Amino acid sequence: MMDKEVKLDFERTRRIGIGEAIFCSDKSPAQIDCALEQARSAGIPMLVTRLNTVKHKNLNAKYRELMDYDPTSETGFFQIQPKLGVDKIVAIVTAGTSDAWVAQEAARTLAFNGVEATIIFDVGVAGLWRLTERIEEIKSYPIVIGVAGMDAALVSVLGGLVEGLLIAIPTSTGYGAAHKGKTALAASLVSCAPGVLVCNIDNGYGAACAALRAIKAATLISKN
Repeated sequence: MMDKEVKLDFERTRRIGIGEAIFCSDKSPAQIDCALEQARSAGIPMLVTRLNTVKHKNLNAKYRELMDYDPTSETGFFQIQPKLGVDKIVAIVTAGTSDAWVAQEAARTLAFNGVEATIIFDVGVAGLWRLTERIEEIKSYPIVIGVAGMDAALVSVLGGLVEGLLIAIPTSTGYGAAHKGKTALAASLVSCAPGVLVCNIDNGYGAACAALRAIKAATLISKN
């Protein structure tokens, strides 16, 4: 019965160049075990996302042994030790330390797909000097992922300074009026800085996939 609930997309890498991922937030440990068994039987590596520590502990031990698990980002590399072949392409910039887990989810997603990202933590606009100290380094990256909660002001500031592709991840960090990231999402969407790509709240995985698509688009352009 469980097999009927889980059907993995083993052709995703061939079609779009991005590996299959298992989103675990709304899955039971039994459903996750079933997905991992399908991946193990097929010999296909999987990225596991939103796997909290409780669910991880409740997985079958044989699957835990095949997984490189990171509790901060709640991600796992199943049946793979990524070979990082691309670096100096993506910088992930966080407004605050509280946004670190989303940044790590993005970084781990990129790593699973062979891209090594640089993470620059805690350079939010409340202490603008922190950002200006690193801005020349940030500008050297063709793709920048800006991770910010509260008013997401970092996104607009980066949008006015960074030449390359800027991908915004609004986060759920903030007090009451932050509305669990809805304020940051709205602020990112209405940014005065033109051409900012905005992902969903806390969606580090989605932002990383957008960066991967950009990298692959550049490759296609160079081939033509």
